[in-house]
Amino acid sequence: MNSASLSASAAPQVHDAEVAREYGPFDGADCIHGVSFDGRYVWAATGTALLAIDPDSGRPVRSLAVACDAGTTFDGTHLYQIAEARIDKIDPRSGEVLASIPAPGAGADSGMAWAEGSLWVGQYRERRIHQIDPATGQILRTIASDRFVTGVTWVDGQLWHGTDDGEHSDIRRVDPTNGQVLEQLRMPERMHVSGVEADGAGLFYCGGGRSGVVRAVRRPRT
Repeated sequence: MNSASLSASAAPQVHDAEVAREYGPFDGADCIHGVSFDGRYVWAATGTALLAIDPDSGRPVRSLAVACDAGTTFDGTHLYQIAEARIDKIDPRSGEVLASIPAPGAGADSGMAWAEGSLWVGQYRERRIHQIDPATGQILRTIASDRFVTGVTWVDGQLWHGTDDGEHSDIRRVDPTNGQVLEQLRMPERMHVSGVEADGAGLFYCGGGRSGVVRAVRRPRT
């Protein structure tokens, strides 16, 4: 396993986050954990069910009764969901769990993304992001962060992750080779980020933690 550490660098670009829309709260869901996007629906992990939300109407259109207490991602065919100390591969049509692998943090994991044929899994208090083999769970690479890591997403070859220290949250673009912070979106006060997924068309969908909402945040043009 290669481990990349933070290095001294120029100050990152800093922007105030622009919240374009809020979805929820949703009946029976008092917390949003992981968030993903399958090209049509926003998926939100609520602890006991994955909700598929229509981003135009804001209404849930489907619900899968699966354990989902942390990060969520979509590989183009299947959903992957962190459930305590494991990661489940899920059929999004039926909700059937097709396979499971150990989560790298053994229950201390946060966000998750799919890119380059790998899963990228955040560890909150350990301030790390692991690239892992989706078939075995083997750690292939580790990137260090200087803040608690929540959601993780890749878009247009860029690695972004959410942070939350209990009072302040941001969404930051980092260098995937060394963890250097390149750009930051500062969330408004009391708006926490529990999960992040880019839609590939200018938005981040962000879980709002115990607020029970999902927020659409505009991605800056870089």
